[in-house]
Amino acid sequence: MTSIGIIGSGFGAVAVAVELKRSGHTDLRLWERADDLGGVWRDNTYPGAGCDVPSPLYSYSYEPNPRWTRRYALQEEIHSYIRKVADKHGITPLLRFGREVIAATWDEGTSTWTVTFSDDSTETVDVLISAVGQLSLPKLPPIPGIETFQGTSFHSAEWDHDFDATGKRVAVVGAGASAVQFIPHLANKAARLTVFQRSPNYLMPKPDKPYKAFHKTMFRVAPVTQTVERGGIWAIMEQFAKGLKDESRVGRINKKIALRHLDKQVTEPTLNAKLRPDYPMGCKRILFSNEFYPALAQANVDVVTSAVAAVTPDGVVDADGNEHKVDAIVYATGFDAQNFLESIDITGTGGRKLATQWADGAHAYLGIYVPNFPNLFVTYGPNTNLGGGSIIYMLEAQARHMRQALDRLKAGKYTTVQVTDEAEEAYDREIQERLDVSVWSYCENWYRHPSGRITSNWPGATLPFAKRTKVLEPEAFSWS
Repeated sequence: MTSIGIIGSGFGAVAVAVELKRSGHTDLRLWERADDLGGVWRDNTYPGAGCDVPSPLYSYSYEPNPRWTRRYALQEEIHSYIRKVADKHGITPLLRFGREVIAATWDEGTSTWTVTFSDDSTETVDVLISAVGQLSLPKLPPIPGIETFQGTSFHSAEWDHDFDATGKRVAVVGAGASAVQFIPHLANKAARLTVFQRSPNYLMPKPDKPYKAFHKTMFRVAPVTQTVERGGIWAIMEQFAKGLKDESRVGRINKKIALRHLDKQVTEPTLNAKLRPDYPMGCKRILFSNEFYPALAQANVDVVTSAVAAVTPDGVVDADGNEHKVDAIVYATGFDAQNFLESIDITGTGGRKLATQWADGAHAYLGIYVPNFPNLFVTYGPNTNLGGGSIIYMLEAQARHMRQALDRLKAGKYTTVQVTDEAEEAYDREIQERLDVSVWSYCENWYRHPSGRITSNWPGATLPFAKRTKVLEPEAFSWS
């Protein structure tokens, strides 16, 4: 019986565990460093935290939820959903909490992975699956003096719920996806809110609405209606992903909608100019909100477009030399999305380090398999993030491919499987050639590694990836 260890307990980990369990792989264990499952939906509890993909699509295809309270669910409801799925499919008993993986070493003699935890204990498994994701390590910016601030400060992914912004002077460093969601809440409480925006985002109106009792009854009594809704949303999102270029028809329409949304909600010329992007739409993540622009237009809110130069004990200094004195700083500065698996010291064949192999940017066959690292699978790995669509669709596709690989390993009585150098290099060359002419190559964004490689995103819609991973190609791997 093949023993399988999965690092993490978010949507990717649960997707893989459910797929493998259904296929008869029973020796499964999920290692989670925290005391609860859920990944980013456990950790990100800032006010207004939610998903910008409609809930019927941001859910497992085999587990539709007729009880969503609204089209775009918030954090607490999404977290509850993944808990219920894990319970229903028998994944919860396989979870091992408080188990932070710090290292994994391939033993060529026994063809096993030795996994080391933060308490120095170890476990041995035949197959190791990383499901730590791309957005699990909050990133603070390298701002001089950041440690000297005397007030309250925290990263948005580590929200301080004891902090009350009422009557306070608050600075927010960053104006991306998380900030768009929590800034309206801070703006309604703070005496003065100063938002430091490095560059504006294209912002689309969010077609959100509560589901009424009628909808919930219809979904429960006639499940096909929810299937139809999910299919419709998926089709729209596929077209959206194809329109991530100004010159495309969909791209032109999307840009017109975004700029009209800005002009409608922000009529003051100076603020409108600050919030108007000057780069191709899609180059940075496209955001969705109906509350963000009105919040920035409030009298108690300032938008500073000059870069943050330093932090002092009393506040924030911008690049123009102005000091903004504040009582609290919230860093909405994203995650360490480029250093895939850097927090874990992974050693493959011949003592090769994964961090060394990925020094110029991570790359993997189908975003899953890495040469020189047998029996190591990665979900939500390099080049599987999306500019439009649901990542859960991608996670399910990857899980099915992993299951095929493990089924063949078992059926053929093989001990190891690893992708060949030739297959991985050819795949990476193809993906990078497509990415080199994508909209993401036009500006600086978190999708790019310092080397210049776009390591995060898949170049296109989700259906081509699902087709690409539908059938295992045995010749792309070496089996022994």
